[in-house]
Amino acid sequence: MERKLKPIYVQQSLLAKGVRLFSPSDFQRIFDVSLRATQEFIKDHGHDLFLKVRNGLYALRADPPQEEAIANRLYAPSYISFEYALARYGIIPESVYAVTSATTRITREFIVNNKSFTYSRIKRQAYRGYKMEKIEGTTILIAEPEKALADYLYFVDLKRKPLNERLDVRKVKKKTLTEYAELFGRKSLVRIAKKIL
Repeated sequence: MERKLKPIYVQQSLLAKGVRLFSPSDFQRIFDVSLRATQEFIKDHGHDLFLKVRNGLYALRADPPQEEAIANRLYAPSYISFEYALARYGIIPESVYAVTSATTRITREFIVNNKSFTYSRIKRQAYRGYKMEKIEGTTILIAEPEKALADYLYFVDLKRKPLNERLDVRKVKKKTLTEYAELFGRKSLVRIAKKIL
């Protein structure tokens, strides 16, 4: 067991398996060691080998995960949406510095490596309209373009976000956006969605 827990072996094994984010229980399973051995190893090598994403979630310093993968694991259930997804799809022209996600849990913000990860609570019945996408071998959950826009407009309708006047909705499917807006059960949101198209 001691042979397994040499730093170079651990790093090479995690890299070989493509494990970019892991919890102590993931570590235990991968290396077949006790919880105590896991905790001691992570504590002893936390500064040189691992990046602490949050309590109970770590990454390899040598191969940090994509910010989208961090966003999905940091606070679950969640999927990437709002401004981050809209910028990715070219619906808003600005660069976005926070990774924005939708969740059914309470609204939260985390700072990881000087990067902001924000999670905004949406209604449970509206928690859909996202897809799985592969980024560098990691599967992430991200809203479809119309759902990211519906999520964003929901907070515009609640007066919690300002409406971006430079939305590019030329490629947005009107029917799909309306269907996603209707999930929130707010007629005023459906009107906003129809108005911007």
